[in-house]
Amino acid sequence: MKIRRSWKKIPTTILENKGFTLIEMMIVVAIIALVGGLVGTNVIKKFEESKVIATKIQIKQLGVILDDFRRVCGYYPSTEQGLDSLAKAPTVGRLCKNYDPDGFVKKVPQDAWNNEFLYVSDGNKYTVTSLGPEGKEDSTKKITSDNID
Repeated sequence: MKIRRSWKKIPTTILENKGFTLIEMMIVVAIIALVGGLVGTNVIKKFEESKVIATKIQIKQLGVILDDFRRVCGYYPSTEQGLDSLAKAPTVGRLCKNYDPDGFVKKVPQDAWNNEFLYVSDGNKYTVTSLGPEGKEDSTKKITSDNID
């Protein structure tokens, strides 16, 4: 015995309901916005954390380069000479007799917020500082070579 299905027996109201209601669409949009908001804030937070980590790594690398400068020249560049003395031979203060003509770096890097590093040195020790995301001297989010983990 064969069972025959006929479309004629299905009520026409069921066949005519082919779309979503406005309420259903609003609920879906609200759920997407909620999920997007949660994901977005976490992504932005991680992005800022990664900038701090990248700046700390740059400061550590500058420390290695400064140590190499001291090994070759016998002193750290003075505050007056600055970090530019890593890219080209210093022309003020103490001069380095064994300075590599190519320099120690091609270009002095900037921190993750595109600010220049602050450099202070008396020739025997140094401090490299990034002003952090605020870019202000009195910033509480400064990153210095003295307090890197």
